[in-house]
Amino acid sequence: MSGTENVRRRRNVLAASVAAGVLLAGGGGVYLAATASGEATPSGAGAKAADAAGPPPPLRLESGSGGGPGIAPGEPDPGGGPHGTVYTAKGPLPQGPSSAAVHRPEGLVTSAEVTRLAEALGVSGRPALEGEVWTIRPEKDGSGPRLDVARKAPGNWTYSWYDGGPVGDTCLKGRACPPPGEAKPPRGGSPVSEAAAKAAAAPILKVLGQDDAKVTATQVMDGSVRVVNAEPLVGGLPTYGWSTGLHIGPDGRAVAGSGMLEEPAAGATYPVIGAAKALAGLNEKSKGTGPVGIGGCATDPPAATDGAVKEGTAEQPTAPCQSIVDMAPPTQVPVTGAVFGLAAQDVAGERVLVPAWLFTADPADGAPYTVVETAVAPEHLAPPVTAPPPAEGTAPVRQVESYRTEESGRKLTVTFWGGVCSTYTVTAQQTPERVMVRVSESPADPDRVCVAMAVEVTKSVALEDPLGARAVIDAASGEPVPRR
Repeated sequence: MSGTENVRRRRNVLAASVAAGVLLAGGGGVYLAATASGEATPSGAGAKAADAAGPPPPLRLESGSGGGPGIAPGEPDPGGGPHGTVYTAKGPLPQGPSSAAVHRPEGLVTSAEVTRLAEALGVSGRPALEGEVWTIRPEKDGSGPRLDVARKAPGNWTYSWYDGGPVGDTCLKGRACPPPGEAKPPRGGSPVSEAAAKAAAAPILKVLGQDDAKVTATQVMDGSVRVVNAEPLVGGLPTYGWSTGLHIGPDGRAVAGSGMLEEPAAGATYPVIGAAKALAGLNEKSKGTGPVGIGGCATDPPAATDGAVKEGTAEQPTAPCQSIVDMAPPTQVPVTGAVFGLAAQDVAGERVLVPAWLFTADPADGAPYTVVETAVAPEHLAPPVTAPPPAEGTAPVRQVESYRTEESGRKLTVTFWGGVCSTYTVTAQQTPERVMVRVSESPADPDRVCVAMAVEVTKSVALEDPLGARAVIDAASGEPVPRR
């Protein structure tokens, strides 16, 4: 099927589907609800065929039985105290559809599809297949834009600019210079407006079949680059964790980006629960979660740390020895909206979209953010595979905040928060589609004097092959790690 036919098929599906959701109207406590139709709830011949096929196979989510609190791109971390976060609905919650389909990537990305994306990004050249990745890379001195697209659906892609030599006005005319239209993006300057950034992203999103996506452009990086995040509709439903990110430079051009090229196809249909039951399950699982306590007691700070002290962390505790972090009460957060959609989850080593409730949490002291809970009925969820216990002398894995690549993509450097006296190691489990990174902690000697505070830690791990278009997944959360 051609890319044009793919887009046409997606548009037809979108026209026939309406997301089931609920929004708080005007702050007055009145909720407006819509019902789902289309693929979300089989009817007629489709429902009879599903019934005849028997119950769907048990769904085993690698990151647990529920989505857990999620953080959308550019949104604040919702983690509360170590006793968890309690989410309270400010009004009635919707029941939603009775069933919905899991969506799975299928097929292979073609050279023509990569070429269309490259043209929308302003990248010239023909894609070459290197292993399982389509690549358009700069020639000669290595300066210029580069696009990598995984051949296997969903076609994870990354676009970035590589500085391998002189470019722009200082480049001597010749084959080593970027072709016309590929002048080096300017550095510095003022970021474009949100409206201008969205307008610049629109043609790229159209090629991706995501022109109906929910688009935000509030984030600014490095003082001059505005970030556009697009959450596409799939099967007529909003998605979480399947976003497209585009960095728009001060000249209005895309200077970097990432996302998925292919829309996943509807697979097995599962009975789903309503928003109220999902919210109750979310609160149950959040008990005992929140920031990991940084252990240790001290009367004097350590001689040195390998990072900056995280703002807002506990001060040095006093006797009796107890971390101030451990004394924090549960965080109370109101929920002001609930929408039925699809959330990215790992199933049998594959990234798929699973029916989920997307809750809008609106704390009094911060910006609203999204928390996610799987909507598949619990009786259809297989118990998660229990991870092996950490080696003796090590603590559970820590969540990775961000990553960057070095040495032509063969070195992966991750950043996370840790204790000042612990030591950390990073390992990477690699497949053609993704790289799973795991941070293991070796606690400090209990006899060593150590202050209870958090520092930002950076560690690196070598990859067997360049990262390319592969996604970086955090083993602690099961979520994609944002590029730094």
